[in-house]
Amino acid sequence: MRRGFKELKKLDEALAILMKKFGNKSFESEKLPLSEAIGRILAEDIISEIDVPAFDRAAVDGFALKSHETFSANPYNPAILKLKGIIYADSEIREISEGECMEISTGAPIPRGADAVVMIEDCELENGFVKVKRPVARFANVSLKGEDIKKGEIVVSKGKLLKYHHIGVLASIGVREVLVRRKPKIGIFSTGDELINYHEKLEVGKIVDSTRPMIIGALKEAGCEVIDRGIVKDDYNEILSAINDLSSSSDMIITIGGTSVGRKDLLPEIIEKYFSMLFHGMAIKPGKPTSAGIVNEKPLIMLPGYPVAALIGFEFVVLPLINIWTGRKRGKRRRIKAILSRRVPTTPGIRHFLRAKIRSIDGKFIADPIMITGAGLLSSITKADGLIIIREDLEGLEEGEEVEVELINDEENFP
Repeated sequence: MRRGFKELKKLDEALAILMKKFGNKSFESEKLPLSEAIGRILAEDIISEIDVPAFDRAAVDGFALKSHETFSANPYNPAILKLKGIIYADSEIREISEGECMEISTGAPIPRGADAVVMIEDCELENGFVKVKRPVARFANVSLKGEDIKKGEIVVSKGKLLKYHHIGVLASIGVREVLVRRKPKIGIFSTGDELINYHEKLEVGKIVDSTRPMIIGALKEAGCEVIDRGIVKDDYNEILSAINDLSSSSDMIITIGGTSVGRKDLLPEIIEKYFSMLFHGMAIKPGKPTSAGIVNEKPLIMLPGYPVAALIGFEFVVLPLINIWTGRKRGKRRRIKAILSRRVPTTPGIRHFLRAKIRSIDGKFIADPIMITGAGLLSSITKADGLIIIREDLEGLEEGEEVEVELINDEENFP
């Protein structure tokens, strides 16, 4: 029996429902060796127990000396200092007195009594003495103790997604293992008799399932472990079996396709009959068929089959919940002001996500709408520079109106 959408939930309402039901779910943490922690969410602040550098050290190759002895130095009247020896990076801390200096390598400890390093090219070595031909200020070319990291400082904060530079800085303070959040396990499958995997031969009447690989990639980028059930046929029992299987091994289930009101859109009926429906359909465009239910006390998010519609549903419904679960602190996308190049009509009561290309004319940004429809055209996202979010209380945007653009492809230089 074909049915329409009974009630379209506004985006804010839908998120509130999901957060109230599932936002307090707790995930245990686990200790991992630092070498295995890349891409994981940190579960605690990491506080340095040491100073970095641990001692004052040379920032260049040169000669360590007392800066006040060089104040009047110039090529015609150089400061002449006795060379006392050489200090390498692995040397113990040495000491110099008035009228002395020591040759020093980058990273080597500054000798006691010295407070600056003059570069080799500004000096001349002759018969055990160094002629310094230019003055140097106190602490010139010296990396001071604790200059990089101070003892007691929070080096990486809780909720950070650990990237390669975090691994490097944690290694520098001697961290061997870190406490990270367990990855949420997300089960996923697509539905559709017409779908084939991207590595299969394309035939007439078949469509490559590009949406599922895209959402799987987004889930992994968000710090999740993915359980991929592949493509499930438009069969009542097969879909029910896939849901039951994933509910026992996943923290969340995501389905793609089969959630609208067509004859083969079986998911809403299955969820209502065997489980519990939270909402069916949302007042967003694209992404209207995005829906949610409860399966064995776990969220099931139903995304549309069209790629752009699914991506909007994922970004604005799924991802906020995952971020709460992982504790990940995600910065907001950069936004810029731009002038709309043509009128865009919209339906009141619906939040629209308009894809746009940005160009610059006479120092002003111009937003060219790509399309208001076409949720199946994935290229409209890859070609777009940003999204213009049009509120439910508006009846569209006028040509020449200033709009806020949320950048999604920020590789371009938008100052």
